[in-house]
Amino acid sequence: MTDRTHAPAQRSHRHHWRRDLVELAALFCAVAVADAIANLVVHAPRGPVLLVASAVALLFTAAFHTWWARRHSHAPPPADTAPSDPATTGEAGGEPTAPPTPALWRMRTTVRDEPGSLAALCTALARNSVDILTLQTHPLPEGGTVDEFLLRAPQTLPSADLTRAIARAGGHSTWIERADAHDLVDTPTRVLGLATRTALDAAELPLALRQLLGRCTIHSIPATTLSGRPNAGADAPVEGVLEATVMRLRDPSGGAITVERPYLPFTPTEFARARALVELDARLGPRVPRSQDVLTLPEGNEITVRRADGSDLPAARAMHDRCSDRTLSLRYHGPVADADRYLGHLLSPRFGRTLAATTASGKLVALGHLLWDGDETEVALLIEDDWQRRGIGSELLRRLIAMAVEARCDSVYAVTQASNTGMVAAMRGLGLPLDYQIEEGTLVITARLDAARVSSRPPHEPPPAQHSYGERRQERKQGQR
Repeated sequence: MTDRTHAPAQRSHRHHWRRDLVELAALFCAVAVADAIANLVVHAPRGPVLLVASAVALLFTAAFHTWWARRHSHAPPPADTAPSDPATTGEAGGEPTAPPTPALWRMRTTVRDEPGSLAALCTALARNSVDILTLQTHPLPEGGTVDEFLLRAPQTLPSADLTRAIARAGGHSTWIERADAHDLVDTPTRVLGLATRTALDAAELPLALRQLLGRCTIHSIPATTLSGRPNAGADAPVEGVLEATVMRLRDPSGGAITVERPYLPFTPTEFARARALVELDARLGPRVPRSQDVLTLPEGNEITVRRADGSDLPAARAMHDRCSDRTLSLRYHGPVADADRYLGHLLSPRFGRTLAATTASGKLVALGHLLWDGDETEVALLIEDDWQRRGIGSELLRRLIAMAVEARCDSVYAVTQASNTGMVAAMRGLGLPLDYQIEEGTLVITARLDAARVSSRPPHEPPPAQHSYGERRQERKQGQR
């Protein structure tokens, strides 16, 4: 490698030495010729003729030198010089232009379990200039294999063309959607990260399942309703149940967890991974991070903001007793007598995350909830009357939104009334795009956390059902009963 690097420099040095020697010899010849011409002009009878001939010779020499210089100035570059890329240097010496960013796709397809089936898929992808970044195989009990790819394809290649190429190579039941940079992490690393998050916080289990299984809807069904009766669908066996696009797992905190993905059946491998996360949660038991922050209010009082769980149930009930009926009705949108029933559900880490604000004496004065509502996320606040209009609600809401962003939620919604000016002002103070909708006399404010999210739905996947707040509320009431 060293000899190859220095050899051109040595040849260049010898070339310059020879050129100098030739130029010096040419100079001596020129001096001798000039002296001979001068003697001929002085002593010969045809001196003017010789001068004209000398001028013609000089003109010919100048023309030859010009031709030679132009020929070598356009010589091709050496063989070890890399040619320039038009995609990066631009045209006609213009400004450099960046190459188009390739598209990332997640794709699944089912093939026959026989030699050469995967090779046919890879060949079809290579013909379309598609690069395979990761590959997972999911064997099926009835035969066949589900191959899951993370692909990098040209931006100009439509997903429909990619699906047709896979179909011609023997793939069927193909599903494809846009991927992002988070999908570039390999599966073992991603699963270990989800297990770590679940181990640190019991509220992470539904989020970990959603990120593990892709776009799906997760419901936590309590073991009993608010009235104390057994809840239908909460009797999942210990080993769980897998039924095509639905899996049911026993919730370690009681009840069941259902995961639905109507556009893509679950594989036994995915079911085993989900069950392993649930078993980890069961072994670790109840746990909530105990970090806390001390904040100073504008009037000088200090409050402590921390995570809350079931152990805060007595303090939360005592705060309910101090709240007015109007405050409770604005929060729970129903009979005030039923407010205490919701606390056990709200403080359970399985259904979301709760922040509590306590005074220096330890009295609970405010609660902020971030609730996993299927594939949506709800945010709610309850501030004791004597502590309202002091900035506590805005601080809790800001922290809840940060948690929703960390959980990669697309949006959060708050259910209130138009007369609840404090909640409306707190939502506006977030500085996020807001959507307002009035249903059944209730104001629903939706804050979009990632309006620029790029997604793609496969052609055979039905559009997601759009449920109004009234329908969602009715579904939750039926489940609680």
